[in-house]
Amino acid sequence: MKRQKIVIALGGNAIQSGDASAKAQQMALEKTAEQLVGLVEAGNDIIISHGNGPQVGNILLQQKAADCEKNPAMPLDTCGAMSQGMIGYWLENAMDKALAKRKIEKEVVGIVTRVVVDENDPAFINPTKPIGPFYTKEEAEKMISETGASVKEDAGRGWRKVVPSPKPISIQEHRSINTLVEDGKIVISTGGGGIPVVVKDGELVGVEAVIDKDFASEKLAELVDADILLILTAVDNIYINYNKPNQQLLDKVGTSDLKGYAEEGQFAPGSMLPKVEAAIQFAESREGRTTIITSLDQVVAALEGKAGTRVSMEYNKMYSA
Repeated sequence: MKRQKIVIALGGNAIQSGDASAKAQQMALEKTAEQLVGLVEAGNDIIISHGNGPQVGNILLQQKAADCEKNPAMPLDTCGAMSQGMIGYWLENAMDKALAKRKIEKEVVGIVTRVVVDENDPAFINPTKPIGPFYTKEEAEKMISETGASVKEDAGRGWRKVVPSPKPISIQEHRSINTLVEDGKIVISTGGGGIPVVVKDGELVGVEAVIDKDFASEKLAELVDADILLILTAVDNIYINYNKPNQQLLDKVGTSDLKGYAEEGQFAPGSMLPKVEAAIQFAESREGRTTIITSLDQVVAALEGKAGTRVSMEYNKMYSA
């Protein structure tokens, strides 16, 4: 396997699968690190990004429970930074342990990462991303009147605050990240999609929003000139006609074909669709770039071409006939 620069986007199942305790999440990350270190052992340079949905949700619950005049709740961008630091710390320890087992001498560096978004992004007009605790209708109405927050009913379970989910336009720390990678470090960054910031009067200002992890990872992969964007999820491959009698596994797929499948509605908007869109975006950002979508268990096999779904412009030419 030739040496490649790989941005790895970890799914939420790599961190938490039901038990929200610190110990359980650290144990889950140790298992994750055991899989990822195989890529390092093969001589690749890796940058690891990760989700933070359950973790930042719990932080918001804790903030709400402790909120008072002397201990005011922190805003969402700050809670995102807290989750980045927490998960980054756990993952640093897990990677160090896995590297030591294989006698690999590599430093692991976690970076609290800011992601620049456009304050005029249409997402700010139509917030859609539910976050934090559930409220009764009365509590939701009170919050709207007192704070002007956007609140929506969530699948019959109660009311939740919703925030914008703008697209990333840059990663503030990408040059530092790339410098560390070029120096041989393993970097953990862009956790939870990064901390969303906008430029105002020449300054970066945090905003209440949530950036999709896969789109942020894609933007990072472009900016550090990665060879591969590796999106890890709960399934080994992506499929069309999923869970139907005519289900079809996608092994190697061109970006044009994948766009067509997406337009047909083959991928669920809340789960696989953002991954597919990020996969296409990276693969089309420059000739020779490839996105791989697979599960954590198949990560090494996928890099060897033995598992996962590979997305590339190259396959448009190969299979156009």
